[in-house]
Amino acid sequence: MADDAGLDESCWGRYREYLRLLARVQMPAYLQAKLDASDLVQQTLLEAHQAAGQLLPRGEGERLAFLRRALGNNLADAVRRYTAAGRDVNRECSLEAELAQSSARLEAWLALSESSPAEKAVREEELLHLANALAGLPEEQRRAVELHHLLGYPLEDIARTIGRSESAVGGLLRRGLKKLRESLLHERKPASSE
Repeated sequence: MADDAGLDESCWGRYREYLRLLARVQMPAYLQAKLDASDLVQQTLLEAHQAAGQLLPRGEGERLAFLRRALGNNLADAVRRYTAAGRDVNRECSLEAELAQSSARLEAWLALSESSPAEKAVREEELLHLANALAGLPEEQRRAVELHHLLGYPLEDIARTIGRSESAVGGLLRRGLKKLRESLLHERKPASSE
């Protein structure tokens, strides 16, 4: 990424919405009543800040991998704290795998297959923009988009989860995707030179 050299320890805030998105889609429903995704994100960003000396000289991809790993560990810790079933080592491995899978879904959703370092940096930057754009959606639209596109829920399950009809969920998805596209296109437009 072009601005990596100018990063300092205050750069961690730019990853907040990305991490919050991953935490929201991976946090078990029973844990959501006891813990907010922001708590996990805050702990993860604190750990990144503490490891800044090692992380800042590294590339964007390595920083994102560290953040995903730390978030997965923090989520596993929370599951262990709040439930006896969370002490199952298989569940802990499963949480890390699910977190990696959600991140992969985000990347796939962007539909970028480039593999050069420059293209990879662009993809990572777009992941951060996507997370920020999702955070800007109205709550029900954001939730419907995340459940359908990031967790793979069918409309019927989303309707049951959020207590709306399938046609209402379809409307939420259409409006949410439209706003996402507009937000992402608006971000990409260069400033006009009038």
